[in-house]
Amino acid sequence: MISADLNYIMFDYKTSIALFRDEFVPFGEARVSIASSPVLYGLAVYTVFNVVWDEETNRLQAFRLRDHWKRLCNSARIMGFADFAESHPYVRFESQMKDLLKRNNVQESVLVRASIFIDELIAGTRIAGLKNSFSAYVYPMGQFYKKEGVHVCVSTWRHVEDDAIPARAKVNGLYVSNSLMKNEALLNGYDEAICLDRDGHVTEGTVANIFMVRGGVLITPNVTSDILEGITRDTIITLIRHLNMSLEVRAIDRSELYMADELFFCGSSARVTAILSVDKRPVGRGEIGPITQKLSEAYEAL
Repeated sequence: MISADLNYIMFDYKTSIALFRDEFVPFGEARVSIASSPVLYGLAVYTVFNVVWDEETNRLQAFRLRDHWKRLCNSARIMGFADFAESHPYVRFESQMKDLLKRNNVQESVLVRASIFIDELIAGTRIAGLKNSFSAYVYPMGQFYKKEGVHVCVSTWRHVEDDAIPARAKVNGLYVSNSLMKNEALLNGYDEAICLDRDGHVTEGTVANIFMVRGGVLITPNVTSDILEGITRDTIITLIRHLNMSLEVRAIDRSELYMADELFFCGSSARVTAILSVDKRPVGRGEIGPITQKLSEAYEAL
């Protein structure tokens, strides 16, 4: 079971059952070769979705599962992988995810990471015409960021552009850039980094989308700003409209971060996390703001 604050987790993914090449195997046996395309070139795409344990009904609820399947399909299509939607229609995907959770006897809130990867050896940088395989595993949800919020910096590394590695495809190899940003932030005493594009506009965090509050108006970068088309981001936008809050979807300049009343990250792992400072400048009063708090509570309830 899992505690209310999500800090005490019993589920051990290392002894779990994984889905690998469409078969259920012990997690430790779900391996790819050092000469494989995903290892050598990062040729894989993935999605991560929440599965929440409902204490009242003793049931698991997967959050927006069909939308995660769609994103996986679209990522494969952008990358030119064989048609995942054809080999794994939603009904099959849903059945496999249910079976994965059942085989692991999951009775707590967890995350599931599902991936499609080029399953060939020493194939070079080729993609078209190569075999791809599907895998998925369960791991603890935990507390990805500090509950009280995070301190961030603006990274000196720039975000990869859509005409280089498309962020909306959620490609494994793209996260080399994000890892450099995160590493830079940690080495300099921050919790996380904010990325800028080549024009100096704000894009996102290393693993989460971003929202800003100025004068009571919520602002978030457009999906054409080289960002991931986040499913949690889309959910937050829906909640903002449902709660009759004001929203602008537009470019955000770096200097606006220093004038923001509130800032927060959102994502499947990050959920809704307040940003307390940027480059050692406090955001608002340096604590979770009222709009961030309200949206966090609405998201958790949803």
